[in-house]
Amino acid sequence: MKPETANRPWLALWALVLGFFMILVDSTIVSVATPVLKTELNTSYNAVLWVTSAYLLAYVIPLLVTGRLGDRIGPKRVYLAGLTVFTLASLWCGLTESIEGLIAARVVQGLGASMMTPQTMAVVTRTFAPQARGRAMALWGATAGAAMLVGPVLGGVIVQNAGWQWIFLVNVPVGILGLVLAWLWVPNLETHSHTFDWLGVALSLVAVSLLTFGIQEGATYNWGTITGWISVPLLLGVGVLFFALFVWWQSKNTREPLVPLSLFADRNFSIASTAVAAVSFTAISFPFPFILWAQQAKGWTPTESGLLIAPMAILSIALAGPVGKAIDRNDPKRLTLWGFAISATAMALMSLAIRTEAGYIPILLVVGLLGLGNAFVWSPLATNATYNLPMALAGAGSGVYNTMRQLGSVIGSAAIAAAISMQVARRLPGQQDLTSETASTVLPAGAVAPFSLAMSEALYLVTAAYVVGFFLALFLKPRVARVSA
Repeated sequence: MKPETANRPWLALWALVLGFFMILVDSTIVSVATPVLKTELNTSYNAVLWVTSAYLLAYVIPLLVTGRLGDRIGPKRVYLAGLTVFTLASLWCGLTESIEGLIAARVVQGLGASMMTPQTMAVVTRTFAPQARGRAMALWGATAGAAMLVGPVLGGVIVQNAGWQWIFLVNVPVGILGLVLAWLWVPNLETHSHTFDWLGVALSLVAVSLLTFGIQEGATYNWGTITGWISVPLLLGVGVLFFALFVWWQSKNTREPLVPLSLFADRNFSIASTAVAAVSFTAISFPFPFILWAQQAKGWTPTESGLLIAPMAILSIALAGPVGKAIDRNDPKRLTLWGFAISATAMALMSLAIRTEAGYIPILLVVGLLGLGNAFVWSPLATNATYNLPMALAGAGSGVYNTMRQLGSVIGSAAIAAAISMQVARRLPGQQDLTSETASTVLPAGAVAPFSLAMSEALYLVTAAYVVGFFLALFLKPRVARVSA
């Protein structure tokens, strides 16, 4: 690290957080634009779903490789390359006039995002001392939590007032600013040049590709045949086989494995990496039934519906500093447990509020409570995951952690779609078309109550994910409290 940058880790973090925020917003920003895209691009609902699916798949599949690549050639170089790809792909998205072109551009956008994400966490791990890392991870974690929830808010405002193209074009000036700041402020960190694990790369890409595609598209094909003899269960089975081969090879590779299994000797890294999948599950799955209910059952506009998420995002950002200081002073395990407990309670209240068709203000209050809980989940988990990582494994650890986070998003997206479809079929037999493809249409009076009940029951799945996260956090190893200087 250069002397002149060694004392400026916060500037580097702010530069990286800008790009990190942008790529995570793009995971959810399309959700409120679904009806508009379907109409203006004259396409089917399933095709529009691929606008988000293509981005998530291209994002998650290379994460293990891009995390390790940062160790090899430097996180700054990989981050700048990824941000360039992401910004150019965003311009392509905004200028395209066909659904096929938009899906292709989103694939490239996802690849750019996959290059950027592991580098942000790796730079935090390598530039902040362990005793000061809590505040840095609080900002990183708050960004991750807020960005995935800001998407529907920002998307609703932009789509209603400027057109769907601008949910992508707005990335261009932000991306250019991010490039300039990262070039100036992010240090050139030491690289670790060893033999690259090409067999590990191949096995991991096949395994993650098959597993993520099978999970993401399972509900689309009713967990059955995709085409000819190829089926979702077959894809998942082959994916598990390749994953087992990947783990076996990592245990046998004595040179430079893609994922050093020594990472998992650290109990907190293993548990936090699993628990963050549960958090991402909730962040990606919660807005979908919630915004459907707001638009279709309550008749609120895309902007009004998106703004319901605002208290959650605002609290995540506002509490980043206090939570960071609390992490540095206290045991992150205790904070994580409180965060999961508050979040699970808030989601149970949200399910009740939807079931009783509550008004705008009560919903805002419940969303605020959910934001309070989330503020004490993202950052402590990231701190627990990285606290004991050696510097040489920062990139690999970041790649694994972020892969788990994104896999949680993929699973959440597929699971909530299946839950909504099942509950609508149960509560409104023969009227499954009342879901997202008609999201801008207010339901007939007779369908409002059963539809609200269906969306309320779909959110049980989100509550359950928070409960799973709570029980995982019970097994975190406590950290001795310290008083910061």
